[in-house]
Amino acid sequence: MKPFSANSGRRYQHYRKQPKIGGAVSAHIDATFISVDPIDHLLGMWIAIDDADISNGCLWFVPGSHKVDTVNYRFKRTHATEGSLLKFEGERPAYNEDAFIGVPVKKGSVVLIHGCVAHKSEANTSTKRRHSYAFHIVDRENSSYSDDNWLQPTEMYSFPKLFAN
Repeated sequence: MKPFSANSGRRYQHYRKQPKIGGAVSAHIDATFISVDPIDHLLGMWIAIDDADISNGCLWFVPGSHKVDTVNYRFKRTHATEGSLLKFEGERPAYNEDAFIGVPVKKGSVVLIHGCVAHKSEANTSTKRRHSYAFHIVDRENSSYSDDNWLQPTEMYSFPKLFAN
């Protein structure tokens, strides 16, 4: 993964896994949903707001799965003005469930996620919540952000810069 420039943009999400009802997130790579070129210019930063362990839905990763040079399954805009505006294109990858390794972390931990690494989280079966915050960062100066990505900046809602200077 290359260093990111000061002009990198970001988008963010707050994940809430409540006790006993927080659902699983199926295995995926972030580059399915956020396409950039070159593909190694997408980085996820996952911040644990609570302790995350096996019982409350910590992240699981397939070691080495980021070593790819193409992404063949994409969630894309159709550019239609009515009807289906989004679609999956390509063949959904089949992941070997035995290859995933759980990564428990303490609250306040930051997990860096390569855009092509396979990851997932299981349901929260515990009595404690598991909240997290995630940023997805794209290097604006040294890569291109696909016009087919489902999430697009607008004049009113742009992707804020990671650094102001």
